[in-house]
Amino acid sequence: MIGYDVKEHLRAVLDTLPDGVRLVAISKFHPVEYIEAAYAEGQRIFGESHEQELRLKHEQLPKDIEWHFIGHLQTNKVKYIAPYVSMIEAVDSLKLLQEINHQAERCGRVIRVLLELHIAEESTKYGLTLDACRSLLEGGEWRSMQYVQICGLMMMASFTDDKQQIRREMQTAADFFDEVKMKYFATDEAFCERSWGMSDDYDIACQTRSTMVRIGTAIFGPRVY
Repeated sequence: MIGYDVKEHLRAVLDTLPDGVRLVAISKFHPVEYIEAAYAEGQRIFGESHEQELRLKHEQLPKDIEWHFIGHLQTNKVKYIAPYVSMIEAVDSLKLLQEINHQAERCGRVIRVLLELHIAEESTKYGLTLDACRSLLEGGEWRSMQYVQICGLMMMASFTDDKQQIRREMQTAADFFDEVKMKYFATDEAFCERSWGMSDDYDIACQTRSTMVRIGTAIFGPRVY
């Protein structure tokens, strides 16, 4: 028996999401029981950021869960999640993309990925600058990678109370998505995802064309470290 009403908080979040915006329930540092409670309500997409924690949860929980890896992923950890991860949301280098392709080939599957942008005015955040992302795509090596599918972009806005700054950063990402879509993925229907928005700013994300919001605290409460 869990002492936190995950189901009530999950329903409250889902009731605020407009059509076309999916929820990635960020379950990192939360117990399996909380995920089971959300699963019982129909939630199927969950996000984790540590390979070992994800592996343990994957082993214990239903196999129709779509696991999204949302944290900074080291290349030497890719092989551990490649057999089952549904999407890797934070690809921030060509080297990482190459390794995902390599490990996906070994597993005989295609792994969906998002390119992570660094737009926030915080040096601690990972991701590609807009110019670095342009260079990666212009280089073209990704076109020959048969075992990864680039499905869109991901970003984290600055951790600030300035709602206008958050909106500017998210709008920059949305505008950049349009640029990249038109130039590199115009005929690729799979390139359609815009992943931004968390517990404190997902309302703004929905207004700036996010298709996936990554929400943890608003559903599961404070993290259990």
